[in-house]
Amino acid sequence: MEKFIELGYLGLFLSSFFASTIVPLSSDIVLSALIFLKFDVWTCIIVATAGNFLGGLTTYGLGYLGKWKWVEKYFKKSKEDIEKFQYKVKKAGIIAAAFAWLPFIGDLIALALGFLRFKPAPVFIMMFIGRLCRFTAVGLLTANIFG
Repeated sequence: MEKFIELGYLGLFLSSFFASTIVPLSSDIVLSALIFLKFDVWTCIIVATAGNFLGGLTTYGLGYLGKWKWVEKYFKKSKEDIEKFQYKVKKAGIIAAAFAWLPFIGDLIALALGFLRFKPAPVFIMMFIGRLCRFTAVGLLTANIFG
């Protein structure tokens, strides 16, 4: 995390991007650290949202290109687990995209939305709104705590 923080806004963008792919990383730590170091709060929120959004689009795109067989093989998930998850994502519909920022499950949501071939435009809009709300909440909360 220290290297990302040293890179400032670029580090925040990169950590946010990678955090919304299958790379286990916390962009919230970098966001909070930069705000603590007196970087502009709104610039941090915008950079974090942009990086995380583009990472989410990447995950969606990988899902769109992917096959469920790969999930079984590489993630060691049974066909039954995959079908249950598919059902949940289909039931939630496009609203699920707004929650694609959630730790761990969010990457699976973005991947599943791609696999299930949900229309890109509504998915992207909901993903953006969800991520903007998340980073606004974290950013403003951090700014209020550290003044």
